[in-house]
Amino acid sequence: MVRKRKLIFAINSLNGGGAERVISNLGNYFYKRGFDVTMVCLNEAKPAYFLEQGIKVISLIDQKRNEKFFYRLWYGGVTFFKLLYLLIKEKPSCVVSFMTSANLWIGLTCNILNTPYLVSERITPDYTVNQFNYFLRWLSAAMYSKSKAIVVPSKGMIDGFKKNKSFSGLSNFEVINNPVSQFIPARLERVYPRKFILSVGRLDRQKGFDLLIQAFEKLQISDLDLLISGEGDERVNLENQIKELNLSDRVKLIGYQKNLQDYYRQAELFVLSSRNEGYPNVLVEAMSLGCACVATDCEFGPSDIIENEMNGLLVKANSTKYLYEAIKRTMSDPVLKIKMSVNAQLINQTNSLENTFAKWEKLILNHI
Repeated sequence: MVRKRKLIFAINSLNGGGAERVISNLGNYFYKRGFDVTMVCLNEAKPAYFLEQGIKVISLIDQKRNEKFFYRLWYGGVTFFKLLYLLIKEKPSCVVSFMTSANLWIGLTCNILNTPYLVSERITPDYTVNQFNYFLRWLSAAMYSKSKAIVVPSKGMIDGFKKNKSFSGLSNFEVINNPVSQFIPARLERVYPRKFILSVGRLDRQKGFDLLIQAFEKLQISDLDLLISGEGDERVNLENQIKELNLSDRVKLIGYQKNLQDYYRQAELFVLSSRNEGYPNVLVEAMSLGCACVATDCEFGPSDIIENEMNGLLVKANSTKYLYEAIKRTMSDPVLKIKMSVNAQLINQTNSLENTFAKWEKLILNHI
């Protein structure tokens, strides 16, 4: 197949995570549609998710980043010039970037070369651009305003941006919800010997796993364990918390799992305990596989996905008490649990890959 149109997708890395899964699936979709697709990572480029064999993966800088001033200066210069050279060489029809750092670098280089680009933010701006100093807020707003679109996964994120004066006048926002991830069929063999509650995500304070562990400790159901899948900087703190609560036998940090479909299928309940989100992929994944779900009503995303009492339970964010009560209620009410499980699977229609990526395709084709 002759691939005439070139697309570049850019992100910090392709390690496991919600944004990484979406951009990987997006690249696969456009490759299958006949595009020449390149994945560009600012840092290491080891893909955690499947990519079609013909997709090129390029890492701008392989070594691990540190926070020393001269290293950051060197890192910025190398990133800028390598990215500029790559865009000149590849001459893409359009560039799509995910996450704030990649968005800024793509905005700077694409504006110099007059290359069309789209940026996408995946988490609440209160943890990204709204925390920047004046210069970086101004720079971000300038780069985002010149993009063909600012794609966000939930409507609430637009308000989050616009409460920042630098972004209040921007009108190029587009809402495209995250799609249901495509998994291989779940296995019949048990992935864990006991009944378990499941939570999935980066081990970061944002995800509220410390709150979930506290809520689980109050639950005191002896034949039920808690499994948390993911990796991140909070691992040591969570391990210490588990030891202090004497839960080492029943709360397990199981790391990144490639066969999450098996865990979703076999879990008694999925819990999203986040303090904030953009649009939680893991919640969509769990629901698509028929797992009853409890989620915090945080900014942003869960309220766009869950209709309370119908396809899941929404609870007040940052509250161990409400999280505990919702988990206990679900585990003690099999009728409610079954209703939520059945209704949850309707997300396979509303958030299908076909519907979601057709919106991306239309958006991109309008600008190339």
